Amino acid sequence: MNKLLPFTMLLLTGSLHLNAVASPNEAKVYETGEPIAKPMVMSRFVELHNARKIKDIDFKDQQLKTVNLKQHQGKLVMVNLWATWCAPCIKEIPAMQAIKARNKDKDFALVPISIDEDPANIQPFFEKHGFGEYATWIDPDKDIDYIMPADLLPASFFLDGKGNLVGFVRGYIDWTDEGIQPYLDGLIAKYANR
Repeated sequence: MNKLLPFTMLLLTGSLHLNAVASPNEAKVYETGEPIAKPMVMSRFVELHNARKIKDIDFKDQQLKTVNLKQHQGKLVMVNLWATWCAPCIKEIPAMQAIKARNKDKDFALVPISIDEDPANIQPFFEKHGFGEYATWIDPDKDIDYIMPADLLPASFFLDGKGNLVGFVRGYIDWTDEGIQPYLDGLIAKYANR
C-alpha cells in the first residue's frame, strides 16, 4: 500500500495541473441568448450559452513582432489553429484566405495561429503549397492552451468584440459551403460590437 502512495500523489498532482490548463475559461461574462440557426455544414459548431473571458496572451507574427488578440477589439475574431503537419489544414487554408478577403470590409478579423514547434517550417510550407500571401501568427510554446485547447487541428474559435470566447468548432469544416458566409454575417451582427 505504501508503494502506491507516491504514485497516487503524482497522479493527483498531474491531474490538478492538467485541469488548471485545460479549463481556463471559467469566467462567464454574459448569456449569449438564442443561438443563431446553423447551416448543416456548421452542425458541429458550438455557440456558447455564456460568453467566457479568456486570458490575455501575446503571440508573435512571422516577423517575430509581439501581437495580441486585443488589437482586434470591436470585431468578431475567428482564431484558426493550424500546423504544417496537419493534413486537413492544407485544404482549409485556401478557404480561410477566401473568408478573409470576403469579410475585409466588415467587423471581422481572421487570425490564423500556427502551433508548429519550429516556426522556420512555416514559410517553406507556404511556398510549397502556394500560400505565399497567407499571414499567420505563431505559437511554438502552445500558450494558446491557456485560452483554448490545441489538441485537435484544425480548430476555429470565435471571440466577440471584447475578446470573450463565444463559440468554436474543432476539426475540418468545408468553409467553402454556401451556408458559411450568411452564418458568419449572423455571428458578426450578434457579437462584433458586443
